[in-house]
Amino acid sequence: MPGSPRPSTKPASTDPVWWVYLLRCADGTLYCGSTCGLERRLAAHNGVLPGGARYTRGRRPVVLVYREAQPDRAAAARREAELKRLDRAAKLRLVAQFPGAPP
Repeated sequence: MPGSPRPSTKPASTDPVWWVYLLRCADGTLYCGSTCGLERRLAAHNGVLPGGARYTRGRRPVVLVYREAQPDRAAAARREAELKRLDRAAKLRLVAQFPGAPP
């Protein structure tokens, strides 16, 4: 039918927001990233699923210590860049404010 919208072939997302996150690695360092599938990405960083950053592969296990929702990919990328520019002390202050953050 002309003019009718075509059904989407993309699977429906169960996690529509983008997340900016900080991980604490086993060696105590912090890793910053962004994703639209936080649980999947955390599993990848920990080696449960394929993928994950090269940085975290040698520093497992990693623990989620901070997350922040963003409305879209561009906003997440901007915020990730902001967090990466912070010094370690500023990042740790963010982590301390995150509910349920491990010590």
